Amino acid sequence: MINCKNSAKLILGTLCAMALAIPALSSCEHKDLCYDHDVHAPKYDFRVVATYEQEWEINNSDNKVWNSEDEWPERFGMTYNELRPEVPKGLRMHVFSESGVSDMINMPALGDVVGLRPGNHQLLFYNNDTEYILFDDMYSYASAKATTRTRTRSTYMGNPFKGNASRSEPTVNMPDMLYGNYNEKYTSQRTTEEVVMPVTMHPLVFKYVVRYEFSKGLEYVGLVRGALSGMAAAVYMHSGQTSADAATLLYDCTLEPWGAQAIVRTFGVPDWPNSLYQPTRGQHSYALNLEVRLKNGLIKNFDFDVTDQIEKQPQGGVIIVKGLEISDEDGWQGGSGFDVKIDGWGEFNDIIIPLK
Repeated sequence: MINCKNSAKLILGTLCAMALAIPALSSCEHKDLCYDHDVHAPKYDFRVVATYEQEWEINNSDNKVWNSEDEWPERFGMTYNELRPEVPKGLRMHVFSESGVSDMINMPALGDVVGLRPGNHQLLFYNNDTEYILFDDMYSYASAKATTRTRTRSTYMGNPFKGNASRSEPTVNMPDMLYGNYNEKYTSQRTTEEVVMPVTMHPLVFKYVVRYEFSKGLEYVGLVRGALSGMAAAVYMHSGQTSADAATLLYDCTLEPWGAQAIVRTFGVPDWPNSLYQPTRGQHSYALNLEVRLKNGLIKNFDFDVTDQIEKQPQGGVIIVKGLEISDEDGWQGGSGFDVKIDGWGEFNDIIIPLK
């Protein structure tokens, strides 16, 4: 027989326990959601409107070889404007606040409406669609810099015009196209009108059209690849000045009816612009290498001192070396030969290694 008195006490006790548990559960949930009270701080909006300087070479007018599209030679096989970099796929605003808080906001390439907490901020803008660019020392706007990834090539022996010191120069991949802009001080505050921030994105990576012109034996060549040594290893993103450290860029080339060609992307020369905004003549040497694999499997290397050409064009331009020759003896050495376009470089494949 059921004891109604005991059952009533049991039900009442259960209800009391549940009533006491509800505030505790609510308190825990509230604490989990509100651990970061900065989330509720006010943010004041402004509109970023970005435009891009789509330049592939920026040198002093006295040093420019080509001052207009009309002066660009047809023999290069491309127009001057075809070398201009494209507008990137996206834009990033890196925020350095006076409170010490750092933040990153991604937006479309041409800008968007964004919000910042009240106070003074330093704003660093750069495109966010790079693959080989590495961003280092991003804890401060003054130290933030862009580098690129290490790339090895067992057959490359270094800049022959620098002696033994050339072996300490790292070999790297070409950087992706990089644009940058820096706003030294922006004060975020409440306003009744729309605030528009024009942002001009300046190129931080430039291009060299590199031409290796053969005078004999091109018919024996199967594959070609090159290296450009002495170039800047990094660029400081707030100023556009390159680091004093040098690196060697490794890249592939295309075979042309007259020789080999490459479009080489680079940060430019080291320590540019310096305090005098002049080329650091005599402090650096620049070398161009071409590695050739003949159709018979023989490997040949050509090295050129291109210091004079680079010093006249510290931020992109045209580099030309002439008179390359493959002798008939080298071309026929080894017998019938084979199709290196199918066989490839074999053990000479490049290995891409991320920098730590």
